Amino acid sequence: MVAPACLLGIDWGTSKRRAYVIDAAGHCLRKHEDAQGALAIAGRFAASLQHLRDELNLSQHVPVLMSGMVGSASGWQEVAYLDSSVPLERLAQTLVPVSGAPGCFIVPGYCHRDQGGIDVMRGEETQLLGAWLLGHGDGCYLLPGTHSKWVELSGGLIVRMTTFMTGELFATLQERGTLAALMGGGIDDTEALRSGAIRAQTGDTLSHTLFEARARVVAGDAPAGATRSYVSGLLIGSEFAAQHGRCMAHVPVRLLAAAGLSTPYRDVARLLGYAVQSIDPDQAYCTALLGLMEEL
Repeated sequence: MVAPACLLGIDWGTSKRRAYVIDAAGHCLRKHEDAQGALAIAGRFAASLQHLRDELNLSQHVPVLMSGMVGSASGWQEVAYLDSSVPLERLAQTLVPVSGAPGCFIVPGYCHRDQGGIDVMRGEETQLLGAWLLGHGDGCYLLPGTHSKWVELSGGLIVRMTTFMTGELFATLQERGTLAALMGGGIDDTEALRSGAIRAQTGDTLSHTLFEARARVVAGDAPAGATRSYVSGLLIGSEFAAQHGRCMAHVPVRLLAAAGLSTPYRDVARLLGYAVQSIDPDQAYCTALLGLMEEL
């Protein structure tokens, strides 16, 4: 006998939407992923959610818990960021009901200020809560994506957070500009990835080393087909270089990423001599949903 659905959790991002149906024990009964992110649905959140309910054959009585860009200024309902002084374990007490949508709630994101700098996140806090509830504890967490997040947890508090526009920048470079023609083809090249990652550790400005990716080809020092992997190594390697001595003081690095993103980050970490502990992002998200569900 299949356990009844108790909650629909949605990680509603800018470009993608991931939905999880869980039972009372937190087991994932169904998972759904599509391209109906905030940009694609153009503000039609209520209609899009109803379509998703129908597709998953879920009753209107099943509550919905959403995280990500759904709570941004361009989302369904803007939800204020929590200050990073609020521990992850208190997230369940900060859920915000969606106006005009009974049974629907949004998880607030976090804002972190440190020595004049400021950073924010929406969506990743839910995965971090899940990892915390799974017992992974304090330390350095890496959450790759369009905007890659490095987060240091201490006592369940976010004490450091840094965002890198790595995924967005890589996609832009691949689609247009000087490097686009060189990045369009080729196969995954571990040696080129390694070369880019090591080059990023020298401290030279990223805008220069990115141009150097083209110079390597036109000067005959590298094949065009290796450029995509080389640029990937440069961008990911620059994250590790920036975090060296900061979040990277804590090992292993806890990597929260789907398979497609975890591989290059794990490879770069190992090439640079860092230990990596992989955490299943789906398991972390569903664990967080179970913890948050207690307050609904």
